[in-house]
Amino acid sequence: MPLTKSDLINKISEKAGITRVKAETVVNTIFDTMIESLIRDDRIEIRGFGSFVNRKYSAYKARNPRTRQIIEVDEKKIPFFKVGKELKEDINENEPKK
Repeated sequence: MPLTKSDLINKISEKAGITRVKAETVVNTIFDTMIESLIRDDRIEIRGFGSFVNRKYSAYKARNPRTRQIIEVDEKKIPFFKVGKELKEDINENEPKK
């Protein structure tokens, strides 16, 4: 079951002993700040967790599979997450045994 933004807000509210409204403000501020950084093409690094960086893709020609028509695809940037070493180790150490 995925952890949703609402779940995250509820957990922060409970653990920090703050209202849900304050926890929502904290979560929104963090996400908004991260989005603004990626828009500016800045790298985001959270030690022990991972990093976010934009990957740039050049323009290219592709084919529409339905019409077989060739189309131009504009260059684009896509955010990419690279997991940190500590998080990767934590996940693998705590993995359930089969």
